[in-house]
Formats: sequence, structure tokens, C-alpha cells
Amino acid sequence: MDFKRITANGIDFAYTEEGEGPLALLLHGFPEAPHMWRHLMPRLADAGYRAVAPALRGFAPTQVPPSGSMRIADLIDDANALHEALGGDENAVLIGHDWGGFVAWGAAAHAPERWSKAVVSAVPPVRFYDRKATDPVQIHKNSHFYFFQMAIADQIVPVDDFAYLDWLWQHWSGSVPGFDSTEDRRAGKDALRESANLRSGLGLYRDNFHPATFGTDQWEMGKVLAGLPTQPTFYVHGSEDPVVDAETLADIIAVLPEGSDGILLEGVGHFPLLEAPEEVNARILKFLTA
Repeated sequence: MDFKRITANGIDFAYTEEGEGPLALLLHGFPEAPHMWRHLMPRLADAGYRAVAPALRGFAPTQVPPSGSMRIADLIDDANALHEALGGDENAVLIGHDWGGFVAWGAAAHAPERWSKAVVSAVPPVRFYDRKATDPVQIHKNSHFYFFQMAIADQIVPVDDFAYLDWLWQHWSGSVPGFDSTEDRRAGKDALRESANLRSGLGLYRDNFHPATFGTDQWEMGKVLAGLPTQPTFYVHGSEDPVVDAETLADIIAVLPEGSDGILLEGVGHFPLLEAPEEVNARILKFLTA
């Protein structure tokens, strides 16, 4: 994958792009890389968008932030600064998965004048997480949140070519026949191979789910993401990613602005854009061009 460079919010970003037209900014999650957008980018380009997929701050080959911060507020500022640096206008759209989804919720809400529509995959608005907070299945699914707080994670995660990340992909994936995450696992590992990049990746959890504040009224990420987008938003979730079920999906759509929609994909896990790309891409394009 060929990368270009651009500076935004004081960070030297590496990005790949395809197409011409209104900006479509694509934000990946953890442990992922821009490679995850390879199915959607050509579809967006064919639909008349300039699809741009940066590596998030701290993920190679983007710069590790000099401050070391991986706070959600700074990632939101990155997204809105990229809109400015890339020449986006009021017709730009924002698409995010996993941590990129958290950023998309925040960037769309904090700068509605920049984004005409938003698409979020696999992470609902934070106000819906308490529904499953005591479910042992969900606690187990989120075990990495707690493991990553430990300093020893820096030593354990890279062992045996990042075998722990291989396990995470398997742990989060659904039961779609033939789904092969090999390419995406490799790209995600390559983005984190250097110790400074791995610290940044783990910093997403350490900076935003700090043990002293997570679950209290001092939780910064909860405050930053308390608001919802005011523009139409499309939410995508897999049925085997247990944080959202059909009832919760309906409630999410109900609190979003007019023109919003969502889909719960049967048999799909945490990676809808990779596990069911044809269906997800078609639904995203239908939403964006409606």
C-alpha cells in the first residue's frame, strides 16, 4: 500500500487515497491499519468520493505523537484537522470502525459543520455500554481493556509474532464461512512492531480507560463522547459482537437524527467491513447517496 504524507494537528500522518470528489475520511481501529478499507475505498471512489484512509496517530507509518497522548479528545482533533488539511468541505463524510468509530462519534458531534454524514461500525455510543456492563460474556470479550493497563503487556503482546493479537482477531470474529483475516492481522501487526508504536496502541486503552476514573463521573472519554451527531448516521454491527443486540440497535437508531439507520448482520463479529464487505459496502453506499 502506497502512502502519502500530510501534517494535521501537529502530527505527520501517512495516508492512502483513491478517487476524486467530496472527502470520505476512513478511520481504522485496534489492532488494525488502513489496509482494512481496501474493499470500501474503490466503491467510494466509483461513487464520486475521495476516499482517504490515514494511519491513526502512533500507528506506523504515521508519527508517534510527541506528547505521547492517545486521548480520545486528541484523536477527535486529528480527524477534524485532517478534514481541514485535506481540503474537505461541508459535503465530507466520516467513516470509522472500532477506535476509529469512537473518533467518528466525537468528530461528527463536535464539528457538525465539517461532516454531512457519518458511518460507525462496531462501537455504539458510549451511553449504551452500561447495558452489558455486568454480562460475563461482555466482560470476557473486553478482557484486553484490563490486560492492556498492565506494564507487562508491552512485553507479552509482541511475543511469538504478536500471537496475542492473532487471538484477539479470532476472539472477536464471527462465524462467516471462509473469512480469512491473515492480511489484516499482518497489516495491524506491522503498524505496531516498533515499541513506540505498540505503546501508542496500548495507550488508547491506558489513556481513555484509566483505572482511577473509568466507571466514575470523572471519566473523561465518557464526557467527551456524551453528545451525539446531529447529522444522519449509519450504524453497523455484527450479531456475534455481544455489546449490541436487535433491541439496542433499535434504541440507537431512535436517538440519532432523522435520516439515520443501522444494520445488525447475522453471523458477523467485530469486523463487519471485512467479514461481510459486499453487503456492508452496498448498505454504506446506499446510505451515503440517498
